[in-house]
Amino acid sequence: MPRVMTGPHVSTTVNSFIAVPPQNAYDAIIREAAAIYSVDAALIRSVVQAESAFDSMALSRVGAMGLMQLMPDTAEAFGVVNPFDPRENIMAGTRLLKELLTQYRGNIPLTLAGYNAGSGVVARYGGRIPPFKETKNYVKRITNLIADAHISGAD
Repeated sequence: MPRVMTGPHVSTTVNSFIAVPPQNAYDAIIREAAAIYSVDAALIRSVVQAESAFDSMALSRVGAMGLMQLMPDTAEAFGVVNPFDPRENIMAGTRLLKELLTQYRGNIPLTLAGYNAGSGVVARYGGRIPPFKETKNYVKRITNLIADAHISGAD
């Protein structure tokens, strides 16, 4: 005998949808993180763009994970349960940016160098941007992205 469902039920139909471009998919989370940690949303968005190109499942060859490419030790230190969860990743990455901004007294290039190479490496080079091509290019790329965002009024 067939089973008959009784009681309330809900059905939906999707007739169309509008795809959100990757660069805008995390806008609400970025704005929330910016407000919570008092970090410029353009800085957060620019780091996400440079680190993962807005791919929440990004995984680097050295094990960095998610949108802001958190290293496993960093993710663990900030209590991240799932580093591929966009909200958890952006919140932890922004918290790290805030700590670096505080450490480097708001100096964006040093903050970015610390994010990329590690604050210990920046300290070994006397509090200056390490002379690594990758780190120098990283700092330049992100500072340009931030400037472009401010000029366009994106954030």
